[in-house]
Amino acid sequence: MKKVGIIMSVLMGVTMSFCLSLTNSIVSADKFDMTQFLISFGASTVLSLIIGLIVPMKKVEDGACKAMKLRENSVPAKLVSAFISDIIYTPILTLSMIIIVRKMVMKMSHGHAVLPPFATMFIKSFILSLVVAYIIILIVTPIFLKLSLKLAGVNPAGGPPADKK
Repeated sequence: MKKVGIIMSVLMGVTMSFCLSLTNSIVSADKFDMTQFLISFGASTVLSLIIGLIVPMKKVEDGACKAMKLRENSVPAKLVSAFISDIIYTPILTLSMIIIVRKMVMKMSHGHAVLPPFATMFIKSFILSLVVAYIIILIVTPIFLKLSLKLAGVNPAGGPPADKK
C-alpha cells in the first residue's frame, strides 16, 4: 500500500501543481507568460512531491474522518478528505507561486512594474486556488486511486492482485 501512496502523491502533486500554476499564471499577471508558468509549475511540483512524501495524507484524512465519525468512502468523508488535502497543499503552493510570479514580473520589467501589495495578491490568489484545488481534488482523487491501485498491482475490488488474474 505504500507504493499506492507514493503513486497517488506523484499524480496528485503534478496535477495540482499544473492546475494551480496555470490558474495563478493567468490571474496574477496582465498576460499569460509561458516561462513564468513553467517555472511556477516546476517549483510547485517539487514542493508538492516533498509534501506528499513527508505528510501521510491517507492517515491524516482517515484520522479526521474517524474523529468526525464519518463512514469510510462516504460522500461526507470524501468532502472532508478533499478539504484536508486542500488545506495542506494549497497555502504552500500558492505562496510559492506568488513569490515566483512577483519576482519574474519585476525582473521582466527591470524593477518598474507596479504590482498590488503582496497580501492583496496572495489573498486573492489563495481564495481562488482553494476553490479550484478543492474541485480538482474531488474530481481526480477517485480516478487516480484506481490508477494507483492498478499500477501498484493491487485489485481495487479486494480480490487477488490485478496482475495475478
